[in-house]
Amino acid sequence: MIERATDQQALAWQVGVWNGISEIYLREIDRRFAPVVDVVMTRAALSPGERVLDLGTGTGAVAERAAEVVGPGGHVVGLDISLQMLASARARVVARGWTHVTLQEGRAEAIPADDSSFDVVLASLSLMYVIDREAAAREIARVLRPNGRLVAAVWAGPDECDIVRFQQTAGSFAGPPPVPGVGPGALADPHIFLQQLAAAGIEARAESEVLGFEIDSFALAWDALARVTTAHLAPELQANAKEVVRAAMYPLGDGPRHFRNVTHFILGRAATVSQPAAG
Repeated sequence: MIERATDQQALAWQVGVWNGISEIYLREIDRRFAPVVDVVMTRAALSPGERVLDLGTGTGAVAERAAEVVGPGGHVVGLDISLQMLASARARVVARGWTHVTLQEGRAEAIPADDSSFDVVLASLSLMYVIDREAAAREIARVLRPNGRLVAAVWAGPDECDIVRFQQTAGSFAGPPPVPGVGPGALADPHIFLQQLAAAGIEARAESEVLGFEIDSFALAWDALARVTTAHLAPELQANAKEVVRAAMYPLGDGPRHFRNVTHFILGRAATVSQPAAG
Protein backbone atom coordinates (compact mmCIF):
# COMPACT_ATOMS: atom_id res chain seq x y z
CA MET A 1 0.00 0.00 0.00
CA ILE A 2 1.27 3.47 -0.86
CA GLU A 3 1.42 5.89 2.05
CA ARG A 4 -0.99 8.77 1.81
CA ALA A 5 1.71 11.46 1.82
CA THR A 6 3.57 9.73 -1.00
CA ASP A 7 0.35 9.20 -2.92
CA GLN A 8 -0.59 12.87 -2.66
CA GLN A 9 2.90 13.96 -3.70
CA ALA A 10 2.76 11.64 -6.72
CA LEU A 11 -0.72 12.83 -7.64
CA ALA A 12 0.33 16.48 -7.52
CA TRP A 13 3.36 15.61 -9.66
CA GLN A 14 1.12 13.91 -12.22
CA VAL A 15 -1.43 16.70 -12.31
CA GLY A 16 1.32 19.22 -12.95
CA VAL A 17 2.63 17.19 -15.89
CA TRP A 18 -0.73 16.79 -17.61
CA ASN A 19 -1.91 20.33 -16.97
CA GLY A 20 1.29 21.55 -18.61
CA ILE A 21 0.89 19.62 -21.85
CA SER A 22 -2.86 19.79 -22.49
CA GLU A 23 -2.56 22.29 -25.35
CA ILE A 24 0.15 20.45 -27.28
CA TYR A 25 -1.60 17.15 -26.58
CA LEU A 26 -4.70 18.42 -28.31
CA ARG A 27 -2.76 19.97 -31.19
CA GLU A 28 -0.11 17.34 -31.90
CA ILE A 29 -0.54 14.12 -29.93
CA ASP A 30 -4.21 13.17 -30.28
CA ARG A 31 -4.03 12.61 -34.02
CA ARG A 32 -0.85 10.57 -33.71
CA PHE A 33 -2.40 8.32 -31.09
CA ALA A 34 -5.48 7.81 -33.29
CA PRO A 35 -4.35 4.31 -34.44
CA VAL A 36 -4.38 3.19 -30.80
CA VAL A 37 -7.82 4.70 -30.26
CA ASP A 38 -9.07 2.93 -33.40
CA VAL A 39 -8.04 -0.45 -31.99
CA VAL A 40 -9.49 0.34 -28.57
CA MET A 41 -12.81 1.17 -30.18
CA THR A 42 -12.77 -1.92 -32.38
CA ARG A 43 -11.96 -4.16 -29.42
CA ALA A 44 -14.60 -2.53 -27.25
CA ALA A 45 -17.38 -3.22 -29.78
CA LEU A 46 -19.66 -0.68 -28.16
CA SER A 47 -23.40 -0.77 -28.76
CA PRO A 48 -26.04 1.98 -28.71
CA GLY A 49 -27.41 2.57 -25.25
CA GLU A 50 -24.37 1.37 -23.30
CA ARG A 51 -22.85 3.22 -20.37
CA VAL A 52 -19.11 3.77 -20.80
CA LEU A 53 -16.36 5.02 -18.48
CA ASP A 54 -13.29 6.52 -20.16
CA LEU A 55 -10.50 6.40 -17.58
CA GLY A 56 -7.87 9.06 -18.19
CA THR A 57 -9.96 10.73 -20.85
CA GLY A 58 -7.38 13.49 -21.43
CA THR A 59 -8.62 15.78 -24.18
CA GLY A 60 -11.63 13.53 -24.77
CA ALA A 61 -10.62 11.75 -27.98
CA VAL A 62 -11.85 8.36 -26.78
CA ALA A 63 -14.92 9.74 -25.03
CA GLU A 64 -15.92 11.50 -28.25
CA ARG A 65 -15.67 8.29 -30.26
CA ALA A 66 -17.56 6.34 -27.62
CA ALA A 67 -20.33 8.94 -27.45
CA GLU A 68 -20.85 8.69 -31.20
CA VAL A 69 -21.50 4.95 -30.89
CA VAL A 70 -23.61 4.72 -27.74
CA GLY A 71 -25.75 7.65 -28.83
CA PRO A 72 -28.14 9.70 -26.71
CA GLY A 73 -29.65 6.51 -25.30
CA GLY A 74 -26.32 5.70 -23.69
CA HIS A 75 -23.91 7.70 -21.59
CA VAL A 76 -20.17 8.32 -21.46
CA VAL A 77 -18.28 9.51 -18.41
CA GLY A 78 -14.80 10.88 -19.04
CA LEU A 79 -12.61 10.89 -15.92
CA ASP A 80 -9.25 12.63 -15.57
CA ILE A 81 -6.98 14.10 -12.89
CA SER A 82 -6.12 17.16 -15.00
CA LEU A 83 -8.52 20.09 -15.09
CA GLN A 84 -6.70 21.49 -18.11
CA MET A 85 -7.18 18.25 -20.03
CA LEU A 86 -10.83 18.19 -19.01
CA ALA A 87 -11.26 21.76 -20.29
CA SER A 88 -10.11 20.58 -23.72
CA ALA A 89 -12.44 17.61 -23.55
CA ARG A 90 -15.32 19.84 -22.52
CA ALA A 91 -14.78 22.01 -25.59
CA ARG A 92 -15.23 18.92 -27.77
CA VAL A 93 -18.48 18.03 -26.02
CA VAL A 94 -19.87 21.55 -26.22
CA ALA A 95 -19.00 21.76 -29.92
CA ARG A 96 -21.00 18.59 -30.54
CA GLY A 97 -23.92 19.76 -28.41
CA TRP A 98 -23.99 16.48 -26.53
CA THR A 99 -25.86 15.96 -23.28
CA HIS A 100 -24.97 12.28 -22.90
CA VAL A 101 -21.32 12.91 -21.97
CA THR A 102 -20.20 13.81 -18.46
CA LEU A 103 -16.65 14.99 -17.77
CA GLN A 104 -15.42 14.70 -14.23
CA GLU A 105 -12.26 15.19 -12.21
CA GLY A 106 -11.17 11.95 -10.59
CA ARG A 107 -8.71 9.08 -10.60
CA ALA A 108 -8.71 5.36 -11.26
CA GLU A 109 -7.88 4.53 -7.64
CA ALA A 110 -11.12 6.12 -6.40
CA ILE A 111 -13.65 6.25 -9.23
CA PRO A 112 -16.52 8.61 -8.34
CA ALA A 113 -19.30 6.26 -9.46
CA ASP A 114 -21.69 3.77 -7.93
CA ASP A 115 -21.14 0.03 -8.00
CA SER A 116 -22.06 -1.69 -11.29
CA SER A 117 -22.49 1.64 -13.11
CA PHE A 118 -20.89 0.81 -16.47
CA ASP A 119 -21.12 -1.73 -19.24
CA VAL A 120 -17.62 -0.88 -20.46
CA VAL A 121 -14.47 0.71 -19.04
CA LEU A 122 -11.99 2.11 -21.57
CA ALA A 123 -8.46 3.21 -20.67
CA SER A 124 -6.43 4.28 -23.69
CA LEU A 125 -2.76 4.87 -22.73
CA SER A 126 -3.65 5.94 -19.20
CA LEU A 127 -3.10 2.95 -16.90
CA MET A 128 0.69 3.34 -17.17
CA TYR A 129 0.35 6.53 -15.15
CA VAL A 130 -1.90 5.18 -12.41
CA ILE A 131 -0.11 5.42 -9.07
CA ASP A 132 -1.77 2.43 -7.33
CA ARG A 133 -2.82 -0.06 -10.00
CA GLU A 134 -3.97 -2.65 -7.48
CA ALA A 135 -6.50 -0.16 -6.14
CA ALA A 136 -7.44 0.76 -9.71
CA ALA A 137 -8.11 -2.90 -10.54
CA ARG A 138 -10.51 -3.14 -7.58
CA GLU A 139 -12.24 0.07 -8.59
CA ILE A 140 -12.65 -0.99 -12.21
CA ALA A 141 -14.17 -4.27 -11.04
CA ARG A 142 -16.47 -2.43 -8.65
CA VAL A 143 -17.94 -0.04 -11.22
CA LEU A 144 -18.35 -2.63 -13.98
CA ARG A 145 -21.64 -4.43 -14.26
CA PRO A 146 -21.59 -8.24 -14.19
CA ASN A 147 -20.09 -9.42 -17.48
CA GLY A 148 -18.96 -5.86 -18.21
CA ARG A 149 -15.92 -5.25 -20.40
CA LEU A 150 -12.53 -3.61 -19.91
CA VAL A 151 -10.47 -2.50 -22.90
CA ALA A 152 -7.17 -0.76 -22.19
CA ALA A 153 -4.09 0.13 -24.21
CA VAL A 154 -0.55 0.46 -22.86
CA TRP A 155 2.85 0.83 -24.48
CA ALA A 156 5.36 -2.01 -24.63
CA GLY A 157 8.95 -1.48 -23.43
CA PRO A 158 11.66 0.71 -24.96
CA ASP A 159 13.14 -2.08 -27.08
CA GLU A 160 9.83 -2.51 -28.89
CA CYS A 161 8.26 0.92 -28.60
CA ASP A 162 9.98 4.01 -30.00
CA ILE A 163 7.90 6.49 -28.03
CA VAL A 164 8.85 4.78 -24.77
CA ARG A 165 12.51 4.74 -25.74
CA PHE A 166 12.31 8.46 -26.54
CA GLN A 167 10.50 9.37 -23.31
CA GLN A 168 12.53 7.14 -21.02
CA THR A 169 15.81 8.38 -22.49
CA ALA A 170 14.73 11.97 -21.94
CA GLY A 171 13.43 11.19 -18.46
CA SER A 172 16.70 9.56 -17.41
CA PHE A 173 18.07 13.08 -16.86
CA ALA A 174 15.37 13.84 -14.29
CA GLY A 175 15.13 12.49 -10.78
CA PRO A 176 12.93 9.46 -10.09
CA PRO A 177 9.18 10.04 -9.87
CA PRO A 178 7.63 10.05 -6.38
CA VAL A 179 6.37 6.50 -6.93
CA PRO A 180 8.44 4.00 -8.96
CA GLY A 181 6.88 1.97 -11.74
CA VAL A 182 4.77 4.82 -13.09
CA GLY A 183 5.19 6.27 -16.56
CA PRO A 184 5.77 5.23 -20.18
CA GLY A 185 6.56 1.53 -20.40
CA ALA A 186 5.38 0.85 -16.84
CA LEU A 187 3.11 -1.92 -18.13
CA ALA A 188 5.51 -3.27 -20.73
CA ASP A 189 5.00 -6.56 -18.90
CA PRO A 190 1.31 -6.47 -17.99
CA HIS A 191 1.20 -9.80 -16.13
CA ILE A 192 1.17 -8.35 -12.61
CA PHE A 193 -1.69 -6.06 -13.52
CA LEU A 194 -3.56 -8.97 -15.10
CA GLN A 195 -3.18 -10.81 -11.79
CA GLN A 196 -4.47 -7.76 -9.92
CA LEU A 197 -7.49 -7.65 -12.20
CA ALA A 198 -8.13 -11.37 -11.67
CA ALA A 199 -7.97 -10.92 -7.89
CA ALA A 200 -10.53 -8.13 -8.22
CA GLY A 201 -12.90 -10.27 -10.29
CA ILE A 202 -11.94 -9.45 -13.90
CA GLU A 203 -10.51 -12.16 -16.11
CA ALA A 204 -8.23 -10.44 -18.60
CA ARG A 205 -5.60 -11.15 -21.21
CA ALA A 206 -3.15 -9.02 -23.18
CA GLU A 207 -2.77 -8.99 -26.95
CA SER A 208 -0.22 -6.92 -28.87
CA GLU A 209 -0.23 -5.00 -32.14
CA VAL A 210 2.41 -2.96 -33.94
CA LEU A 211 1.18 0.58 -34.49
CA GLY A 212 2.93 3.84 -35.24
CA PHE A 213 2.87 7.49 -36.18
CA GLU A 214 4.99 10.05 -38.04
CA ILE A 215 6.58 13.20 -36.66
CA ASP A 216 8.10 15.75 -39.03
CA SER A 217 11.15 16.79 -37.04
CA PHE A 218 13.13 16.24 -33.87
CA ALA A 219 12.11 19.66 -32.55
CA LEU A 220 8.44 18.75 -32.85
CA ALA A 221 9.01 15.31 -31.33
CA TRP A 222 10.78 16.88 -28.37
CA ASP A 223 8.04 19.45 -27.80
CA ALA A 224 5.24 16.92 -28.16
CA LEU A 225 6.69 13.88 -26.41
CA ALA A 226 9.48 14.78 -24.00
CA ARG A 227 7.48 16.79 -21.52
CA VAL A 228 5.75 13.68 -20.19
CA THR A 229 9.02 12.69 -18.53
CA THR A 230 10.92 16.00 -18.40
CA ALA A 231 8.28 18.38 -17.06
CA HIS A 232 10.25 18.76 -13.83
CA LEU A 233 13.70 18.63 -15.40
CA ALA A 234 16.03 21.42 -14.31
CA PRO A 235 16.54 23.90 -17.18
CA GLU A 236 20.30 23.41 -17.23
CA LEU A 237 19.82 19.72 -18.03
CA GLN A 238 17.47 20.29 -20.96
CA ALA A 239 20.24 20.76 -23.53
CA ASN A 240 22.08 17.62 -22.42
CA ALA A 241 18.92 15.55 -22.49
CA LYS A 242 17.98 16.79 -25.93
CA GLU A 243 21.37 15.95 -27.38
CA VAL A 244 21.35 12.43 -25.96
CA VAL A 245 17.82 11.78 -27.23
CA ARG A 246 18.71 13.24 -30.63
CA ALA A 247 21.73 10.95 -30.94
CA ALA A 248 19.74 7.89 -29.87
CA MET A 249 16.60 8.49 -31.90
CA TYR A 250 17.82 10.54 -34.88
CA PRO A 251 21.27 9.06 -35.73
CA LEU A 252 20.86 9.95 -39.43
CA GLY A 253 20.02 13.57 -38.75
CA ASP A 254 16.87 15.61 -38.43
CA GLY A 255 13.79 15.14 -40.54
CA PRO A 256 10.59 13.09 -40.57
CA ARG A 257 10.67 9.94 -38.46
CA HIS A 258 8.35 6.99 -38.06
CA PHE A 259 7.76 5.89 -34.48
CA ARG A 260 7.11 2.15 -34.40
CA ASN A 261 5.21 1.27 -31.25
CA VAL A 262 4.26 -2.17 -30.03
CA THR A 263 1.07 -1.67 -28.06
CA HIS A 264 -0.48 -4.09 -25.56
CA PHE A 265 -4.26 -4.25 -25.40
CA ILE A 266 -5.67 -5.49 -22.10
CA LEU A 267 -9.02 -7.16 -22.67
CA GLY A 268 -11.06 -8.10 -19.64
CA ARG A 269 -14.51 -9.19 -18.59
CA ALA A 270 -16.06 -8.89 -15.15
CA ALA A 271 -17.54 -11.88 -13.41
CA THR A 272 -21.11 -12.71 -14.43
CA VAL A 273 -22.23 -12.39 -10.80
CA SER A 274 -21.17 -9.42 -8.69
CA GLN A 275 -18.72 -10.36 -5.97
CA PRO A 276 -16.66 -8.38 -3.47
CA ALA A 277 -13.23 -7.46 -4.79
CA ALA A 278 -10.29 -9.07 -3.03
CA GLY A 279 -8.16 -6.79 -0.91
